Amino acid sequence: MSGRIRVVIAKPGLDGHDRGAKVVARALRDAGMEVIYTGLHQTPEQIVRTTVQEDADVVGLSVLSGAHMTLFSRVIDLLKAEGAEDVVVFGGGIVPEADIPLLREMGVATVFTPGATTTEIVNWVLAHVGDTATA
Repeated sequence: MSGRIRVVIAKPGLDGHDRGAKVVARALRDAGMEVIYTGLHQTPEQIVRTTVQEDADVVGLSVLSGAHMTLFSRVIDLLKAEGAEDVVVFGGGIVPEADIPLLREMGVATVFTPGATTTEIVNWVLAHVGDTATA
């Protein structure tokens, strides 16, 4: 269906906890978005390949392992290399407050930390990606 926001939800790195990512994926789907969940243990290269192949508007990265600075940076660099710098990148997981401004500087649009509700996440995606979704 054209005009729907296309979202890739990904679990980069070695972290094996994906309940939160699945809950977010389901909430975005239930809000009418097309969601592609990549599964566990994805490399940044795999995530970017999926994002480009699926012509996604946004990619959400769930990181609980503490490797968020490296993983987010790599995904953003690879998106730029693929000419997909218009893809909105957001994150969620265990991210220290002190790292959030650094992530934003590198191009992460926002980071949802523990306690964020699915309603907050859905509304943020609709507000920040809705106008740019492929028609």
